[in-house]
Amino acid sequence: MTRINKDAKLKLLISPVNSKEASEAVAGGADIIDVKNPKEGALGANFPWVIKQIRELTPRHVQVSCALGDFPNLAGSVSLAALGAASLGVDYIKVGLCGCRTDAEAIYLLHNANKAAKQCNPKIKVAAAGYADAKRIGAFDPMHIPEVTFKAEADIAMVDTAIKDGRSLFDFFTLAQLKEFADSAHKLGLGAAFAGSLRKEHLPQLVNSGADIAGLRGAACTNSDRVNGEMKRELVHELAEVVKQTEKKPTT
Repeated sequence: MTRINKDAKLKLLISPVNSKEASEAVAGGADIIDVKNPKEGALGANFPWVIKQIRELTPRHVQVSCALGDFPNLAGSVSLAALGAASLGVDYIKVGLCGCRTDAEAIYLLHNANKAAKQCNPKIKVAAAGYADAKRIGAFDPMHIPEVTFKAEADIAMVDTAIKDGRSLFDFFTLAQLKEFADSAHKLGLGAAFAGSLRKEHLPQLVNSGADIAGLRGAACTNSDRVNGEMKRELVHELAEVVKQTEKKPTT
């Protein structure tokens, strides 16, 4: 496991659903193009041919990730999905641990997904996504994600929100909790990533949390609509500028 350079800037992960949106995200200055399908959930999976096409059109200096889905506790199924995604040339895959009720279940599922992906591509990074609103879906405590990720030998500890009803990550986590999460991940040699209906005004707090990656979709789309909105380069650029300007300011 090699964690993202702690001295690097916060990476802006933008989630398009097709090639047109991916081109807009690249033009707007996204660091990571994260292919997903919001109609299938928080970490809804897109089709393999869409992911492959986006990887091929995205400049090589821009990383590409893809979501595997908000998985039930089915380790064999997620392992097959991880293997397939890893064969498409992406740099990251994201596994949503939606159906795991305990740490042990999450470790087992993630370990097998990680094993499958890295047998195909040893360089790929695997992100374990827990849910800040875990109590609403019966999932395990998201603050345990760093330890789960470490024990499963994956690479990035991530928190998202499962239910997209207008409530954001910050409705469930305080900045102090985000810092604690990021610190825990870093002490274990992992990257830390945050998502969950994030808006432009949240980015300065994410910079200050010590996170490595911030994931957004709705904020980069027209009408802030993650499902029916259209991604625009101008909106992506605004988000990238907020990160850039925040990082220029001395931290307090």
